[in-house]
Amino acid sequence: MAGERMASYSEDLQAAALGYHRRPKPGKLEIQASKPLANQRDLALAYSPGVAAACNAIAADPAQAAELTVRSNLVAVVTNGTAVLGLGNIGPLAAKPVMEGKAVLFKKFAGIDVFDIEIAAETVDRVVETVAALEPTFGGINLEDIKGPECFEIEAMLKDRMKIPVFHDDQHGTTIIVGAAVKNALALTGKDISKVKIVAAGAGAAALACLNLLVSLGAQRKNIFVCDLEGLVYQGRNVLMDRWKEVYAQKTDKRTLAEVIPGADIFLGLSGPNVLSQDMVKQMAELPLVMALANPTPEIMPEDVRKVRPDAMICTGRSDFPNQVNNVLCFPYIFRGALDVGATAINEAMKHAAVDAIVQLAREAPADPVSVGLDNDEAFGFGPGSLIPSPVDPRLILRIAPAVAMAAMDSGVATRPITSFDDYYAQLERFAFRSGLVMKPVFAKAKGQPVRVINAEGEDEKVLHAVQTILEEKLARPILVGRPSVVEARIKRSGLSIRPGEDFDLVNPQDDPRYRSYVQSYIDIAGRAGVTPAAARAVVRTNSTVIAALAVARGEADAMICGLDGRYMNHLRHVRDVIGRRPGVSDYAALALLITKKGPIFIADTQVRPNPTAEELAELAALAAVHVQRFNIKPKIAFLSHSDFGSFPTDSSLKMRRATAILAEKHPEIEADGEMQGDSALSETSRQMILPHSRLTGVANVLIMPNLDTAIVAYQMIKVVGEALPVGPILIGPALPAHILTPSATARGILNMTAVAVVEAQERAGRHQGTLFA
Repeated sequence: MAGERMASYSEDLQAAALGYHRRPKPGKLEIQASKPLANQRDLALAYSPGVAAACNAIAADPAQAAELTVRSNLVAVVTNGTAVLGLGNIGPLAAKPVMEGKAVLFKKFAGIDVFDIEIAAETVDRVVETVAALEPTFGGINLEDIKGPECFEIEAMLKDRMKIPVFHDDQHGTTIIVGAAVKNALALTGKDISKVKIVAAGAGAAALACLNLLVSLGAQRKNIFVCDLEGLVYQGRNVLMDRWKEVYAQKTDKRTLAEVIPGADIFLGLSGPNVLSQDMVKQMAELPLVMALANPTPEIMPEDVRKVRPDAMICTGRSDFPNQVNNVLCFPYIFRGALDVGATAINEAMKHAAVDAIVQLAREAPADPVSVGLDNDEAFGFGPGSLIPSPVDPRLILRIAPAVAMAAMDSGVATRPITSFDDYYAQLERFAFRSGLVMKPVFAKAKGQPVRVINAEGEDEKVLHAVQTILEEKLARPILVGRPSVVEARIKRSGLSIRPGEDFDLVNPQDDPRYRSYVQSYIDIAGRAGVTPAAARAVVRTNSTVIAALAVARGEADAMICGLDGRYMNHLRHVRDVIGRRPGVSDYAALALLITKKGPIFIADTQVRPNPTAEELAELAALAAVHVQRFNIKPKIAFLSHSDFGSFPTDSSLKMRRATAILAEKHPEIEADGEMQGDSALSETSRQMILPHSRLTGVANVLIMPNLDTAIVAYQMIKVVGEALPVGPILIGPALPAHILTPSATARGILNMTAVAVVEAQERAGRHQGTLFA
């Protein structure tokens, strides 16, 4: 059954992936102008005749290209399609989606622009000639999915010919993470790298590069045994041999993995599924490190290792197990550091620096244990389940890029040395918060301990599509309110594989055995709010928002989402009647998140309070700060007004000034200031010209508006003009987690708010600590 379900999900994923690549326009990339082209003068500066000035400057001094063109931030992701993922030699055209995907990762994780280049060139010389000729265009070359052993020769020849970084990620990305995991595993066991026995399954580019790096870290070749499709690599073997494998040929009469595995301290698997047996694992040394990195099915599953060797440390290439060896842990940040100093190569010193940066980050206490996707037993620091950081750890760019940049400078390959690493670190930190990865920490927290989330509009196809992804992402246990026949028909029409009762629970409003008790609960809760028994019976049959709210109030669900059908205030009235307000909160409010190209912006209150008082605004700001910190974002709050720090005192501006003072008195730990205009909030330069000693630093990310009109107008304009991705609204103030969306919410919006609701429910249940105050 499990296999059938996996296959079913795989078919759904395939269909979804094709749709993702087709719509709204083909592919995953586009080119955008970074300078205005609004008038004739802009055109004259960008092209003829003004562009000649830039051309002449570069002709006189080629280094000027780094300042006058995009070259210093532009990488080529190059493949000939001869070894694409697990698909083999499918050719350069079929490899293009993978290269576009790699380009997206560069941009999202490190802000690096990429051209993906797929070349029809299978010989070493043809690849080298083609790529080398591209040097004037790019600041770096990322070789990808080129089969071995040709990839070794291609990289070596390009490094000799080109004066920009050339990096074969299939080799070195995996290598760097493996090196970090090995160093930390040996630190935990007290073993000496020069004495450990290493057995590798697989002799491709990644495996041999890993072994080469381990040797450079101190491992001894005499202690390394390599196996491939022909068995052990030994002296005198002639089949499937090349000069790179020959380095690890052992003088021995042993011929198989089973013969050489006894006493091994480290197993390095970069081969295929089920290569390593439990019997082999039994024979390994004490406290072994098992790195089963084949994907999607590793050489041995972690649970099979634990059954026979509970003392083993385990790494895989999969995201659903601890210690994931994922190249995205390092390659964007290595290039970031290399490009930022104008490195002419990525050398061994820079790779070692990346290894050490990953090693040290893994040994630090997680900034937020749940946010980096660790289980409870692994969440609180360095140990067997935390040998390497999670790929979603936001500190990766802050550790690896500076370390690589410094190593480039120290080793003499930097052409533009960084003069202030404090400023550089601040620059990277600003990028980390505007990279568009705002939801990642929330998703990681939600996956840590999924809870029950009930959606009132369970018949809506957007909800059903969201549920499919919620299950695939393991974010929550969904509960839907809906008629079974309608839900099943729409699941079938949408081509989804989810099943009521198996994948999610279904509350049928027309025939649920709990109907009478739900009616009584509604009477008990809302009877003094004008709800008569007759009305209660009718409402519980017909109003899905009331049903969802009652499920949460009765403890049958941990959080609720509604709002896709009908007016916001109608849903709010039912939530208010059934769930009520959190103690000490004066009223509800709505916090909307907009993920813009310049970073996340939270706006409040966009739905509920028409004209809040200063006291209410201060309360709203404090409650908003709690929600903001769930995104691993430090709240920076601006109370907005038409007035800039007293420039135009009116009742409205004085209210915002008073709200600022109240918040500062009650919560001095929150960084906030006001009253101020919008440009002062979003530009530190503008703000310092008016008030150099403002309590707010940097760019505000939480905008508290003076009234509902300004909040909703600002929200809608930023969303449309700024092409921002909306999340929410997030309902502030309910006694239990409840959120009301709007009819325009997409399936992705429902998914995002489900993750937000799960994290809030986790904190309410005390499953992990909130980050500010209760």
